[in-house]
Amino acid sequence: MPTVLRIGPYRFHFYSDEYNEPPHIHVATTDGECKFWLTPVKLAANRNLAPKVVRIIEKLVFENEDFLIMKFQEYHVR
Repeated sequence: MPTVLRIGPYRFHFYSDEYNEPPHIHVATTDGECKFWLTPVKLAANRNLAPKVVRIIEKLVFENEDFLIMKFQEYHVR
């Protein structure tokens, strides 16, 4: 489960066994976790995070979209 970015309380990471899914990122906090598709950026799943927190994370995903796509490809495309 490599971490590719940390911003404040948010840890952006991948799971190593998700090769068959489109580019995405998981974001964990102490309260829960969400998953965003990266092309286009769209919420895929939310576990226990308040809507306000999800919106903050979504903004961070948009701001770092190119970097996150690059990291996803580095890790999953072989």
